Amino acid sequence: MAGTLTAETFEKLLASLDADRDRAAVKYEDLRRTLIRFFEWRRAPFPEDHTDEALNRVARKLSEGMEIKNIGGYCHQVARLVCLEALSSVDNKRDPLESGNERAAATTGVDEAVEREIRLTCLDRCLESLPTEGRTLIVEYYQDESRGRIDRRKALATTLGLNREALANRAQRLRDKLEQCVTSCVNQKLAI
Repeated sequence: MAGTLTAETFEKLLASLDADRDRAAVKYEDLRRTLIRFFEWRRAPFPEDHTDEALNRVARKLSEGMEIKNIGGYCHQVARLVCLEALSSVDNKRDPLESGNERAAATTGVDEAVEREIRLTCLDRCLESLPTEGRTLIVEYYQDESRGRIDRRKALATTLGLNREALANRAQRLRDKLEQCVTSCVNQKLAI
């Protein structure tokens, strides 16, 4: 993994998140937490280290003058690449003299990681195919955990002028649509 960032490079990353330094710091922590979960879900070793690597790469791109319109989306794309590198690196570090059964188990783990990545790619593609309003609703609806999720859903229902049951029904319809889209996409990609 590449070296650490300079203070100036880190400041550019924060500035890209928000003009207000305090809000930028909060957004940075939220983004970092999300990326750690991203690596955990993919069973990448050392999720915090890979998260830092992804954020470091983005910060370096910003310091090189690259304009990034959707910083969160770009960070997730970089995280995907870092994750693929990490998973392939784990597989390459295996002892070449492993017995056949152990090697088959290792290959199955990589296959599962590839399938998981295909599912996530399909989810992203299917989310993008939704109208902006639907995409925003489904992302907001499933965003936080525990108490944060409840509060967010109440606020979302109020914003949309819906009661909680109507919001839940709308989110379920969108979720069903996404599930069909993702299943179809995954089946197509795995059939290739």
